[in-house]
Amino acid sequence: MISPDRGESRRFVRWAGAARHWMRPVGLIVRREVRDQFRDWRILTPLLLLTLFFPMLAHFTARRMVAYMERFNAVLVAERLYPLLLLVVGFFPISISLVVALESFAGERERGTIEPLLATPLSDAQLYVGKLLAVLLLPLAGSYLGLLSYTLAMIGKAGWRPDAMLLLAVWLLTTAQALVMVSGAVVVSTQATSVRGANLLASAIIIPVALLLQWESVLVFWRQFAVLWTVVAGLAVVSLLLIRMGLAHFNREGLLGRELDLLDLGWAWRTYWRAVTGGARNLAEWYRGPVREALRHLRLPVGIAAMLAALAFLVSAAWVARYPWSDLRPETIPLERVAEWRGGDLPLSQWGWPEMGTWRGWLRIWGHNVRAMLLLTLLGMFSFGVAGLLYLLVPFAILGGGMSVAYEGLGLSHGWYLLAFVLPHGSVEIPAIVLFGGAVLRLGASLATPAQGQTLGAFWLRALGEWTRVMVGVIIPLLGVAAALETWVSPRMAQWVLLHYAFGGGG
Repeated sequence: MISPDRGESRRFVRWAGAARHWMRPVGLIVRREVRDQFRDWRILTPLLLLTLFFPMLAHFTARRMVAYMERFNAVLVAERLYPLLLLVVGFFPISISLVVALESFAGERERGTIEPLLATPLSDAQLYVGKLLAVLLLPLAGSYLGLLSYTLAMIGKAGWRPDAMLLLAVWLLTTAQALVMVSGAVVVSTQATSVRGANLLASAIIIPVALLLQWESVLVFWRQFAVLWTVVAGLAVVSLLLIRMGLAHFNREGLLGRELDLLDLGWAWRTYWRAVTGGARNLAEWYRGPVREALRHLRLPVGIAAMLAALAFLVSAAWVARYPWSDLRPETIPLERVAEWRGGDLPLSQWGWPEMGTWRGWLRIWGHNVRAMLLLTLLGMFSFGVAGLLYLLVPFAILGGGMSVAYEGLGLSHGWYLLAFVLPHGSVEIPAIVLFGGAVLRLGASLATPAQGQTLGAFWLRALGEWTRVMVGVIIPLLGVAAALETWVSPRMAQWVLLHYAFGGGG
């Protein structure tokens, strides 16, 4: 009888052997690509300059800036310039990877050297992974060398010894940013039919990464190193999703078949509109067919959104409850002020709701919620739905924190808080928000789903059409109803509960 440990060992050996067999042709692709890169002076020259010259320039700049700051006794500010430039030194060499990655498929297609490579018995995944690794190795090695030379120069000449955790965070950030840039650029290269088109599309990669670098610089300057680990984890997830997206939509036949990138707005609109209508001939048929089908596809992402929303509510409530809120207790409010509040039916404007109870207030609330969801959809498109869903959790965190503040500060029970501030309009708005979160998550995740013989553009337009069905057919009407309840019902309910149960009432 074979022991469990020996059986697991044999399975691992078989898995490792299969992995080596799969990676062997990938290694051939990597060696071919790296050898071609070493022959191209247009790649080596800027890479060597950025690797060898830029760290020396950064060291010189840091020394001059520190000397200038010391004249004004700003030693603390001066010392924080060293890790800031360390981050910049690691970024510039990997910017070369963007140029190389954009040429990985589009450049070979223009030069006519892609056909022999595509004719090999390699699978699409092996070809794609080989190109990806080949593009990543040389710029990342240059970036590591630049970081090492800058660190040694600062230790030897400036006497600055960086913290080990800072060095590790910067090295991991550099690696994660290189993965994101390369994986995104290779996706662009597979979809573009020319290097010029790929370069134009590259702005969708370099601009977000440049903005992210600025935010990382602020974190490094203020020594918020713990947050950098969150950034590393987020970049790792995005890079994995980009790699998945590239593998899902890479097709060698499609790569050879596309001749020219044409901006056909008529085709795009027809494709999108057919996805929105789903072939329905009237509104009732549209709701019974396409809208119902779109809602059925959202069961899993809506479940994920609901779970995260409940988690955000509970975690925020528990976190806020740790702090004292005794200053809000009713006994700290002057008795004459409480009597004034309870004396009559005060207008809502006195409670901070100047437009409540009016059609203008309803339109403002409804328009704000719709605009916020459209912006979150745009944000989710650039993050596979993740960023849009995470920002959507903020209202639930605010509700949870508000419940703890009302209980600890006003003595208002959880039940009365929910009845006064959440349930009147939240009974409609919360399902709409959770449904929207699932729709955004599905729309973003559709980019990493195999297109099944469709082009990436057509596949994404159909996914956008399915999102539109849910947004226009269900979510926007629900938000309108919720805005009406929030305008005419919730303020009166909140006013009544605060007067009778928070300020000397029976809560």
